[in-house]
Amino acid sequence: MKAMSSCKHATALMSQKQDRKLTFKEQSWLMTHLALCHNCRRCNKQFELLDKACEQRRETLEKADQ
Repeated sequence: MKAMSSCKHATALMSQKQDRKLTFKEQSWLMTHLALCHNCRRCNKQFELLDKACEQRRETLEKADQ
């Protein structure tokens, strides 16, 4: 059960990372967890993919407005 709690915490931090800079403690904890948890590494890649897609969409909309 503790592992699931850790994964929930990791997922929350991954989500928050999209909106703000994580503290050193949060970032260190997340990197350690990601080194140990395959499923959370996969989830983190999905968050990164979504972030990249959103950024590309923003750029496309900005170019269309010009």
